[in-house]
Amino acid sequence: MAARRRPIVEGWFTMPDGDESPALIGTRCSDSGTYFFPPERVMSRAPGHSDSTLTEVELSNRGRLWSYTDANYQPPEPYVPVTDPHVPFCIAAVELETEQMVVMGQVVDGVTVDDLEVGMEMELVLDVLNSTTDDDGEPVDLMVWKWKPVVAGGAS
Repeated sequence: MAARRRPIVEGWFTMPDGDESPALIGTRCSDSGTYFFPPERVMSRAPGHSDSTLTEVELSNRGRLWSYTDANYQPPEPYVPVTDPHVPFCIAAVELETEQMVVMGQVVDGVTVDDLEVGMEMELVLDVLNSTTDDDGEPVDLMVWKWKPVVAGGAS
């Protein structure tokens, strides 16, 4: 039986079926046009913004690599190790095309810091963070967003 897919954090990204691309879910302030990720649920009551509202929006799923590093050490709890022993992975800060905001995330498996270059195009993908079972003992894949380099020519 195939595992059911469930987001690791509800409401932070879409979970499309088929060929659709995933997107992060953010919010946008009606007054300033400022985007937020993770999505804000309560509007600031700062002077001059009392009438502002937050609208949920899908954010760009592509952007440019702004910065990156590698995690050669196992992060502390609440991080859940997916391998034992720890296998290093890359973390990317990607500036989204439309929103001009930087969103951090892990880079897909198999990509090292030697494969990354500031300014390169990156795309959002979904990947299994870990697998578990639900209350009925059915398999569940907990999904997370990751960044993946876009290769020359637009295909990844």
